[in-house]
Amino acid sequence: MKARISVLTLAVADLEASLVFYRDGLGLPTEGIVGREFAHGAVAFFQLSGDMKLAIWAQDDIAHDTGLAKTPISSTALTVGQNVSTKEEVDEVMRTAAEAGAEIIKPAQDTFYGGYAGYFRDPNGHVWEVVWNPAMLPDDDQETGTD
Repeated sequence: MKARISVLTLAVADLEASLVFYRDGLGLPTEGIVGREFAHGAVAFFQLSGDMKLAIWAQDDIAHDTGLAKTPISSTALTVGQNVSTKEEVDEVMRTAAEAGAEIIKPAQDTFYGGYAGYFRDPNGHVWEVVWNPAMLPDDDQETGTD
């Protein structure tokens, strides 16, 4: 089996407010909320690098669709990692997130593995790690050996 994970969906309490946070605050590209014509179908997708997408979907709708009971979001159950190209970019993303309303839970600092990282929590409680790891630079930043 090939792991073809292409969408990461985050449960949100308020779809409109979350759209504003991710689109206007963090600057993630999106066509906005789609699927409003379907009961429990309103969702927003954001294009990330490569073919990866981030989706935000109301937690009530996820509970309805899966048949699972709604439970509180746990900030320590999952983190979303954004790997950037430089230490300065880590600081820039963290600053942008704070200005958009994120809670900085660990300011960016040098890491034990030789990188630089910080954590913020989005308005729904999801934890994001913004990291510069010299051993794992984003693909579009790696040298290809061609000019």
